[in-house]
Amino acid sequence: MLTCIIRYEIEPTKKNDFIQYARNWGQAIPRCGADLIGYFAPHEGSSTLAYGIYTIPSLGEYEAYRARLAADPLGRENYEFAQRERFLRREDRTFLKLVSLPHGAADPA
Repeated sequence: MLTCIIRYEIEPTKKNDFIQYARNWGQAIPRCGADLIGYFAPHEGSSTLAYGIYTIPSLGEYEAYRARLAADPLGRENYEFAQRERFLRREDRTFLKLVSLPHGAADPA
């Protein structure tokens, strides 16, 4: 299982646009095959950093998921919304693999 962490740099005056964008992904991402952990908008500290986090079984599954997301009506609409409103300055994806026990899991030893 891979965890995709998307780090966004957003326009601080357009935080509400990012929140709408995140809520739209909250519907489209699970429908297209990824397990959405959540989207996180600035609250304290930086007013420009935001994150989206989801899990996917493999990079092969990621490619299929991305194709479904691009074909999804809300997915397409959300891409267009971000392009039109220009609230995203930067978007970086990192894929991580869990190598420890998850939080709260008992050690089997």
